[in-house]
Amino acid sequence: MNSKKLSIGCDHGGFDLKEYLVGALKAEGFEVEDKGCFGRESVDYPDYAKAVCDDVKSGASAFGVLVCTSGIGMSIAANKIRGIRAALCLNADSGKFSRLHNDANVCCLGAKYLQPKEALEIVKIFASTQFEGGRHLRRVQKFMDFENL
Repeated sequence: MNSKKLSIGCDHGGFDLKEYLVGALKAEGFEVEDKGCFGRESVDYPDYAKAVCDDVKSGASAFGVLVCTSGIGMSIAANKIRGIRAALCLNADSGKFSRLHNDANVCCLGAKYLQPKEALEIVKIFASTQFEGGRHLRRVQKFMDFENL
């Protein structure tokens, strides 16, 4: 799968940051599938979380990026979807370790707390970091089993 292909979505609180990221990621050579929203009027973030996560689950995108005001709502919504491991990434280090140790496949960002260039750096690191496996695989498999409860 092309690790440079991603699906991105937001709610109204994350719209401006999502718009910045779409342009900046395309300029960096990423193939970006923009799932919306497409304006600042109020929308329901779970709808956009589902659209992005559907792309990740189907393999249409290597990973997803979700943006809302805090990143928390998108993170909660995405993690309700079987097969999704969404991480709220607060900085570049959390973006790296969410992939390295947790095999996250969706990066959630809070527009209220991140500057655009910082958010771009988080996504680039998230996309370029490979899961380390080893002892972390055993742990990831355990929480993936929670989906069957």
